[in-house]
Amino acid sequence: MWWYPHDEDHDNIQGGVAVIADDSGSVLVDAGNSPAVARRIRAEIEAAGLPAPRRLIYTHHHWDHVWGACAWPDVEVIGHRAGARILEAEARRPWGHRYLREEAAADPRLGPSFRARARAMASWDRFAVVPPHTKFDDALTLPGGIEVRHVGGRHAEDSTVVAVPDSGVLLLGDCFYPPPYHLRQPGDTYDGELIRSLLDEGRFGRFDWYVDSHHQPRTGQEVRELLATLGG
Repeated sequence: MWWYPHDEDHDNIQGGVAVIADDSGSVLVDAGNSPAVARRIRAEIEAAGLPAPRRLIYTHHHWDHVWGACAWPDVEVIGHRAGARILEAEARRPWGHRYLREEAAADPRLGPSFRARARAMASWDRFAVVPPHTKFDDALTLPGGIEVRHVGGRHAEDSTVVAVPDSGVLLLGDCFYPPPYHLRQPGDTYDGELIRSLLDEGRFGRFDWYVDSHHQPRTGQEVRELLATLGG
């Protein structure tokens, strides 16, 4: 289990990317926010001597988790059916710097996201949004015992967690985060009810590490402490 961490500069909106190494072919969890990030991770995978990825799981459809997928043309992309519908529509949009400026001018609340997209994309050559090839509704078990489970939540309707029992890791994406900035309302914060459910060993099992996309990995105790700050 390898973890390529998030960018500490929040304006860049780049989450962490996981690699679950397996001799039959590694599994990526999320694709990075651009082909450039995906190519950097590919180089680091090769330098570490890890098996080449064969599958890529989206934790949800947001751009910073999926825009790197076009740099992985030979992998099977897996995602929740609700996110697939959204990404199929996203793939038809005329992405480019001019389009980003026009959209941000029309809705200023999109500004932080769209400016970060522009920074991430030095070139649009051969860029494409890649919808999932394999879609699921509730849960999916992959070879090697990797468990993919839909949890939903307010951040994204398709939010998915990925359990790697052999490594004691639960990959969370952004599932318990508040809604994206352009949809956020005053008082929106982390989803305590969802965090509590993730800690339910009867539902998800017990894990040593709980890894969300824009924070350092947390132990179970640290997640419980986070929940306590929310009054849970």
